[in-house]
Amino acid sequence: MIRKSANGFLMSINLFVFALFAVTVPVSAEEQGPVHQLQDDMTEPVFSYEDAIRETVYVQSDLDTDRNGEPDRVAVDIIRPSETEDGLEVPVIMDASPYYERIGRGNESEIKDTDGDGVNDQFPLFYDNYFVPRGYAVVLPDMVGTNNSDGCPTTGGPEETGSIKVVVEWLNGNATAYTEDGKEVTADWTTGKVGMIGKSYDGTLANGVASTGVEGLETIVPIGAISSWYDYYRYGGLIYWRNGPSGLANAVVNSERREACTAVREEMAQDADDETGDYNEFWGARNYIPNADNVEASVFLIHGLNDFNVKPKHFMQWWEELSINNVPRKIWLTQTGHVDPFDFRREEWVNTLHRWFDHWLLDVDNGIMEEPMADIERGTGEWETYETWPAADARETKIRLAPANEAAPGTLTTGPVPGNFDQFFSNDPNQSESDMIKNAFTESENRLMFLSPELEEEVRFSGTPSVEIRSNVDMEDAGLTALIVDYGSDERIHHTNRGEGIRTLDEENCWGESTESDDACYKQTEIVTHESPYEIVTRGWMDAKNWKNLSYEELLKPDKNYHFRFDLHPEDYVFKPGHRIGVVIASSDRRYTKSVSEPVELEVSLGQSTVTFPVVGGKKELGF
Repeated sequence: MIRKSANGFLMSINLFVFALFAVTVPVSAEEQGPVHQLQDDMTEPVFSYEDAIRETVYVQSDLDTDRNGEPDRVAVDIIRPSETEDGLEVPVIMDASPYYERIGRGNESEIKDTDGDGVNDQFPLFYDNYFVPRGYAVVLPDMVGTNNSDGCPTTGGPEETGSIKVVVEWLNGNATAYTEDGKEVTADWTTGKVGMIGKSYDGTLANGVASTGVEGLETIVPIGAISSWYDYYRYGGLIYWRNGPSGLANAVVNSERREACTAVREEMAQDADDETGDYNEFWGARNYIPNADNVEASVFLIHGLNDFNVKPKHFMQWWEELSINNVPRKIWLTQTGHVDPFDFRREEWVNTLHRWFDHWLLDVDNGIMEEPMADIERGTGEWETYETWPAADARETKIRLAPANEAAPGTLTTGPVPGNFDQFFSNDPNQSESDMIKNAFTESENRLMFLSPELEEEVRFSGTPSVEIRSNVDMEDAGLTALIVDYGSDERIHHTNRGEGIRTLDEENCWGESTESDDACYKQTEIVTHESPYEIVTRGWMDAKNWKNLSYEELLKPDKNYHFRFDLHPEDYVFKPGHRIGVVIASSDRRYTKSVSEPVELEVSLGQSTVTFPVVGGKKELGF
C-alpha cells in the first residue's frame, strides 16, 4: 500500500523512505534496502538491475499436448529485485510468447538464448531493464510447445491459453512449480498482481488469458493482438492463406520436438477445413469474443488501423465486447501497420505504459483513468485525443450506389435513386488492388467504381462501415471485395513499405539499466511518409456462398437475386476538403484472399445497393 508522506513523497505505510532521498530514517530501515518510491506520481528506479535475481521455474499444468502421458511443464524466466529475498513483495509484468527460441521479439528480433549454448542470456525487450529498477518483477513464460516448455503448440487453442493461465495461478499460490533440479518453489516474492503485455501472438495470449477471468490478472496491454483466430485466417468465408494454423505451429514449436508434434499439426490441418473456409468447432475453440464477459482485467489496447497481418477487425470486436461489459480501458490507434508503439511513439509510449502499470499494479493514484480514452494518429507526429471511441456522435449513414454521370463511372448519393439501373462486372482472379483503384474516372470490366463529389468540408468516419449489394451471379460461387478509397493527393504514412510505416535507424537510445549481456538500448526509428494520389481507407471481403451463415455454404443459383451484406474493417479516418470518397466493388482480391478463379459475371442493382458509413455528425456532414 502506498501513501503520501508529510514531506511530499509517497511511501509504503509500513516502510520508510530510502536514504537516497536524504531523509533521516532508523538504521534498521536502511538495512532493509530500498522500497517502492514515487516522484511526480511515478515509480523511481531505486532497485539494482545488475543485482536482480534471475531464475527459471517450471510450472506444472494439467495439459498433455504431446500425448506422452506426462503433464506439460511451462518454462518461466523471472527477473526480480534482490530485495524480494528479504520480504519485499512486487507485482509482475508478464510477456508470454511462443517466439523466444527463434523469430524473436521486437524490431530487433531478440531471443533469450543468443549464442545457442542452452543458457538464456537476456530478457528480450526493454520491460526488464526499465521496470525491474522501479520495483516490478518481469516474467517471460514460454508458451506450451515452444522453447523450453513441454508439449505442442495448438495455434490459439485452449491449451495455449491454459499454459499461461496456470502461470498466473502459480503467481497467486494456486499452482505448483519446480526448479530444474525438481525442487518445489513458490512465488512468495510477489503481491500476485499481474499485468500481461505483448504484441501479436503475445498480446493474443493476453486476450485469451483475460477471457478466462483468472484471479490475479489485473490488466492486459494487447498490441496488434488476435481476438478470434478464424478472423486471422479467414474473412467472410474466404481464406487468407491455406494451412495457416498447422504452418504457424510448425514455425514456433521447440525445434527438438517438431517431429513429436507432427500428429497434432496434421489434425489441425484437417480440422481447420481449408476446403470450405467455414466457421466450425475448431475455430469456435479459438474465439475469445464469446468469453469477453469474463474479463476482470483493465485493457490498454493498441492497434494499427493499417495492420493487415492482425487485421483491424480483431481489435474492434474485442473493444465492443469490453465496452458492453464496462471494462476499464484505453485505446491507441495508429496509421502504421503491425508495429509496436515502442517504434512509432517511443517516449510517449514508455511514459504512458509506466503510468498504466503503476496505477493498475501498484494502486498509484496518478489520474491516468481520468484522461481521454482514445489517442488516434492522423499523420506524422499528429495525434488527437477523444473521450470515447468510436466517436459518440458517429451516425450510421446509408449511401446509395448510383449510376454514372458525365464525370464518373458511378456515383454516391444519400438521396433516392429513381428508376432501375444495373451495372455489370466480371471476376479477374489476377486483378491487384492497384488495378481496382487506379484510373478512377475510367470504366473497367473488372470492377465498379462509385465516387462522391469533391468534399466541401472535412468528413470523419469513426467505426465499422458495411456494404449491402443486391446482385445476381452467373455461377454457383463468387468472391466479393469492397474498398473505400480516399481520392486526393496528400502526404501519408507509408504503411505499405517494408517497415509498415517506420524506418529503423542506426542510432540507439536507452530505456532502463543494462548489464553486459542485456542492454537497455534499442535502435531508433522514424515514421516514413510518401506523397500519394489516393489511399485505401479500409477493405472487406465475402464468400458469396456463405451469404446466409459462416458455418455452412449454400451454392448460388445462377441469375437469382441475392442480398449480400458484409462489414469492412473498422477505421477512424478524416477525408479532407477537395478529396472524393470512392467505393470500389470487385470480385477476387489476389493480395489477401484465395478467391474463385472462374470468370464469374455479377450484375449489381444500383439504388438497392448501399454502403453504410459511421459518419461523425451524420448525413449532413457529407454534403451530397
